[in-house]
Amino acid sequence: MMAAQRIEVPIEKLEVSAYQIPTDFPEADGTLGWDSTTIIVVKLHGGGKAGLGYSYGGKAVAVLIDNQLRKTVIGQDAMAISGTWQVMVKTIRNLGRPGICSMAIAAVDTALWDLKARLLDLPLVTLLGAVRAEAPVYGSGGFTSYSPEQLQQQLGGWANEGIQAVKMKVGSDPEQDPKRVQLAREAIGEGVALFVDGNGAYGRKQALALADSFTKYRVTWFEEPVSSDDREGLRLLRDRAPAGMDIAAGEYGYDQYYFRRLLEAGAVDVLQADATRCAGITGFMAAGALCQGYGIPLSAHTAPALHAHPVCALPHIRPLEYFHDHVRMEAIFFDGVLKPANGALKPDLSRPGLGLALREADAVQYAV
Repeated sequence: MMAAQRIEVPIEKLEVSAYQIPTDFPEADGTLGWDSTTIIVVKLHGGGKAGLGYSYGGKAVAVLIDNQLRKTVIGQDAMAISGTWQVMVKTIRNLGRPGICSMAIAAVDTALWDLKARLLDLPLVTLLGAVRAEAPVYGSGGFTSYSPEQLQQQLGGWANEGIQAVKMKVGSDPEQDPKRVQLAREAIGEGVALFVDGNGAYGRKQALALADSFTKYRVTWFEEPVSSDDREGLRLLRDRAPAGMDIAAGEYGYDQYYFRRLLEAGAVDVLQADATRCAGITGFMAAGALCQGYGIPLSAHTAPALHAHPVCALPHIRPLEYFHDHVRMEAIFFDGVLKPANGALKPDLSRPGLGLALREADAVQYAV
């Protein structure tokens, strides 16, 4: 009997780039407005293959990868992702784990997973261990900067494409929010689920009152009705919101401690996690394990081209966010981007890794 041989593939090269692309229309939610989005793209080379990862954040994320993580990652074993992830976390100890450090680790970690899958010639979902063939999505946009006509056109368009749930932003003008929600319901019809996202814009009692008003239009998901840091407030909303209305939060979680605190507080019906913020696919899958332990479903926040594979490897999920900004950017930057069919994204099992390839000639005009 021959002894099994350990396969080691040293990482030989790390490339990182930042690209900034204007939005197609000024965008705003209950607490912020923006007119551009920056994507950080990482390529890792080893064993004759290249792995691709990315996150969304400022140029500082790319600078941190270049100055801090590059020297940590080069020479590490591409087959030993957990070990490399731990080394990266130790490297940024004195810089602070939340924020740009976790977003930097996220881009590199995702590239590690993509590289390992490519070295094994496997789609990422197969490497992670598939539990479903496709990931349901909800269309997400409906920005508070949109006119009533834009709001209805966007949400109604997703409904007509067969997407079974849509989400809109609220909170910029609370007095007008019930009317905007009514317009959204009229646009999508009766058979499509309607979600609202306050981005922490409301006070506790104000959010409770609006939750009651939204029931008339069959809103079934109220995201961040108060700040996600207000765990007591979220728990209040979860306990007192109308039956059938889930309270969701967690998109600003950068580590497992943050997610654990939300779950321990009983603050959410649905936990959200974002692999581009919570230190990559490694952190995202760990968030999924936490949710399983608490009996709470997980929903992936934004970056649909990145999340489709890991979502299909988790047992207890809610639809992932098919976010207008990122859908548009990923279609510009990458070949192999998945498109919804019957309201779901189905990983392409004929392509290794995430199945994505950077369109460098198209991307270079947005380089920063």
